[in-house]
Amino acid sequence: MSLNKCMIIGNLGRDPEMRYTPNGQAVTQFTVATNRRWKGQNEEWQEETEWFRVVVWAQQAERAAERLRKGHKVYIEGRIQTRQWEDQSGQKRYTTELVANQVTSLERRERGEDGEYPPFPGSEGGSPGGGSSGGGSSGGGPSGSDSPAPRSGATASAGTTGSSDPSDAQPAPDYDDLPF
Repeated sequence: MSLNKCMIIGNLGRDPEMRYTPNGQAVTQFTVATNRRWKGQNEEWQEETEWFRVVVWAQQAERAAERLRKGHKVYIEGRIQTRQWEDQSGQKRYTTELVANQVTSLERRERGEDGEYPPFPGSEGGSPGGGSSGGGSSGGGPSGSDSPAPRSGATASAGTTGSSDPSDAQPAPDYDDLPF
């Protein structure tokens, strides 16, 4: 038995580049930087950046090209693949890439002009917490969960309900929690 699985969380190093293969299949490529920090022998913090070439295929490639931008934080899951080709001078070249089967943006959704988050795709209008739909799936979130629990340490804000006593305030649900 063998396993080829890679999971990374990092930031896009450039905007995604999408193209179509001769048979019409969408393919998007971009790079993702991951960082590692540790204390060296001299007790000083050191940092290392590892770059990954990411390749995404089909409908997910189209969504990635449409929604992701340089600097966005993403979760990528897939397999490692090494390809070989010949350059213009006839020399063999190799590249190793992460072929993604799951791409999840970890960016917060942008607010509209009215300061509210837009409704989730497939929801029945209204804003989250507005009572009309109760949320829905954000494409990559946990299934079967209509409204994720608020983050720990959440504080009362303008989106709270109930009395004006801060000890009674319940925070509005945070629909931007990570799916894991």
